[in-house]
Amino acid sequence: MEDSGSLKIDVALVHYPVVNRTGELIGSAVTNLDLHDIARAACTYGVETYWVVTPDAQQQELVGKIVAHWTQGYGGSVNPNRKDALSLIRSSTCLDDVINGITEKWGVRPLILATCARPGQSTIECSAVRKMIVADRPLLLLFGTAWGLAPEILARADEILPPIRGIGKYNHLSVRSAVSIILDRLLAPEVER
Repeated sequence: MEDSGSLKIDVALVHYPVVNRTGELIGSAVTNLDLHDIARAACTYGVETYWVVTPDAQQQELVGKIVAHWTQGYGGSVNPNRKDALSLIRSSTCLDDVINGITEKWGVRPLILATCARPGQSTIECSAVRKMIVADRPLLLLFGTAWGLAPEILARADEILPPIRGIGKYNHLSVRSAVSIILDRLLAPEVER
């Protein structure tokens, strides 16, 4: 696999449409921790753009204020590393706009990989994805907030990655932890795996 810094990989954190614990379609709130921690992981692994997908105008405004503080305001002047990480963040009202933006930027539709913690959804292993990562095809990794991506979003994915499994039965990681684990599984150099 090539150096991840030269790859065309984007991450999207979807806040709508997602599901709640009973499977109902909902929109979830943007959190400061997700913005910071996912941006830092994305920057570490050479991600091009970290998309925050929400149709809610107030949530988009919040994303803009947080990003501006760390990229243009006082936060960026005292913490340049955080500035670098948060400069990867872009907000979007819907997944279609993300896909269209990536397609326009690179001239080809991205390979869309979704994540899902529910068993029985996966269609591809991380090891197979590692072999597919090439510099001429952009890749979009989708992560869901709340209790995961809505079925309509999963249906749009080209492939679905397997759930992250630990040692016991407990399986409710924060999305920022899941993003870090998936990025490491897909992009860490083989010698570090």
